[in-house]
Amino acid sequence: MSRLTLSLLLASLLAPAVQAAELVVYSERKEPLVRPLFERYERETGTKIQLLSDGAPVLIERLAAEGDNTRADLFMAVDAGSLWQAAERGLLAPVQSPALEAAIPANLRDPQGRWFALSQRARTIVYSTERVQPSELSGIGDLARKKWRGRLCLRSSKKVYNQSLVATLIDRIGVEHTETVVRGWVANLATEPFADDTLLAQAIAAGQCDVGIINTYYLGRLQHDDPAFPVQVFWANQAGVGAHVNVSGAGIVAASKQKDEARKFLEWLASESVQADFASVNFEIPARPGVALDPVVAAWGPFKADPVNVSVAGARQAEAVKLMDRAGWR
Repeated sequence: MSRLTLSLLLASLLAPAVQAAELVVYSERKEPLVRPLFERYERETGTKIQLLSDGAPVLIERLAAEGDNTRADLFMAVDAGSLWQAAERGLLAPVQSPALEAAIPANLRDPQGRWFALSQRARTIVYSTERVQPSELSGIGDLARKKWRGRLCLRSSKKVYNQSLVATLIDRIGVEHTETVVRGWVANLATEPFADDTLLAQAIAAGQCDVGIINTYYLGRLQHDDPAFPVQVFWANQAGVGAHVNVSGAGIVAASKQKDEARKFLEWLASESVQADFASVNFEIPARPGVALDPVVAAWGPFKADPVNVSVAGARQAEAVKLMDRAGWR
């Protein structure tokens, strides 16, 4: 064996083994909704994905406490307000990505590129198909009219989805008008607010109330299991700004040591084929335009979404919480 060959052999034996890349995702999105996609990415790229699941407030505080020592590479949340909060606390890094900017509309991402929507979550009116005609419905604010006294169901004001809805209303119609609307909703309640949108939809089906406001994917699950479920979606505010839309999305952790790998994964999640799977598993709407909808979602028909940048859900969330408390929404 030549001296050169021996040297090369020794070098190969002493060199550290090349390890596959590994990303850590702190996710508010439930594991069954993302695990299949994460495993698909592992198969396609060899990059391992570790998942830590919890509520957004818990994950945000954990990221803040861990600081530069965090192992997290991406933060995933199911509300624009939570993404905004993480970004405003300096926990997410700005990303420059032509692929992401081309895939995700400007109103569905942070203006500074710190987070991007991965699915849209419309929050609109649902109604009893047995006791309400669609012609009776219009804007979401119209549910404050006296004709709906004792006929309206709402979810708790403690849920961030309602806080984001009210924050967006404040941005759109002002504090005074929004408070009038919310007080009207409270006056029209048929029962105490529910802890869950599924329970709300079931209450409408059972005749406890006639109309409500929910994230549509909750109804999608019920309709998937029972196509005859007697509750249907009504797209609110179509003559005005459009129906309220929130998002689930993700951003790259500012302290991540693997920002390039994290960006590649985020770009993959925004790709056309992945977007269809990301949204359809939970009867949501893809963030990327032109992607095929799940048949249950498609059956609700096309709608105009409010084009406001969803970051207002976070920017005005504190105002919204105070307003809801003043109006007596518990």
